[in-house]
Amino acid sequence: MSQHTPHELHEEFPADADRIHALKTSDAHFSRLADEYHEINRQVHRAEAGIEPMESLAETELRKKRAHLKDEIARILSAG
Repeated sequence: MSQHTPHELHEEFPADADRIHALKTSDAHFSRLADEYHEINRQVHRAEAGIEPMESLAETELRKKRAHLKDEIARILSAG
């Protein structure tokens, strides 16, 4: 059974899916942000789903980090 991971970038910014893909291949900084967002989002999802439970403070910190990355990605997307 495959599980859907919510909050993927293409869902968070559906109108920018093509731009996200282009930036991931052309902008090293954006690519690193997107990769880090993806990894943290997966960690949060695994914690929420009980696949890899973690301490609630650690989960909260990951959520904050994910939000910060999302804000930075949104800033880059809105700048272009």
